[in-house]
Amino acid sequence: MEFRIISLPPFRAISSGVDRNFDFSDTGILGKFDKYFSALKIADRDSFLPRDFLFYDEEEKGLVWWFALTDETPSGSYEIVDFEGGYYLTYAYKDGDEETNSKLYKQAMEFIKKSENIELDIRKNHYPMGHIITPPKIIEAQGWAQMETFIPIRIKRG
Repeated sequence: MEFRIISLPPFRAISSGVDRNFDFSDTGILGKFDKYFSALKIADRDSFLPRDFLFYDEEEKGLVWWFALTDETPSGSYEIVDFEGGYYLTYAYKDGDEETNSKLYKQAMEFIKKSENIELDIRKNHYPMGHIITPPKIIEAQGWAQMETFIPIRIKRG
């Protein structure tokens, strides 16, 4: 497997807050957050991807979903967080295929471990994240989505 290494810029985001129940239903923390940010109208100039990231907060022991703000995005009643950006090793797989995800994650971790140039960079608010990269109309047409996983890395320190 060949992995991509990308750089995400710093940004401000609204946060779902921690959901220890992993509840994507209409009444759950993550479901309500998805409904809120999915209804936002983003100007074409700001409609780059990815804008939202889902991750497991290892300290708080729950899922957190962030949506990158624009200057015009209303935050609603959601907390605003600052993301410092950084380097990420990424790979993609069919959303929901946890067997493939697990296999690729293990390969990615082994790749990072063996690298002479990069190392893992997991810390508070800097965890592995996921983002659906398939446009909604394509998901509707084909019936499935592709997920991209982002694993935080940094250049090895001297």
